[in-house]
Amino acid sequence: MKKSDRYLKIVEWSEKDHCYVGRAPGLMLGGVHGKDEIKVYEELRHVIEEWIDIYEQDGDKLPPATAKKGYSGKFNLRLGRDLHEQVAITAIKKGQSLNKLCVDAIKKEIGL
Repeated sequence: MKKSDRYLKIVEWSEKDHCYVGRAPGLMLGGVHGKDEIKVYEELRHVIEEWIDIYEQDGDKLPPATAKKGYSGKFNLRLGRDLHEQVAITAIKKGQSLNKLCVDAIKKEIGL
């Protein structure tokens, strides 16, 4: 396994830029772009290797891996007291649990 295999590689169409954008969240800022999805992915892989080389040449520790990360299905969310109260009241009014209300809102936000 190469060190670059430890990092998530995302290539997706950008309506804003009218091209494919490739990025490696957690490893590098910015990304690569182009009209051909496969070429963008190949370029992204190359750029990731370069970033890893730079980290190593500078003697810097590589960021934590982002690929094949296990997720428990739980995370803590700090809302502040006032927002927590408003969200809890909204859930009660809708006859839902606070958890279901939040899960549904997140799904709607990310398009699921």
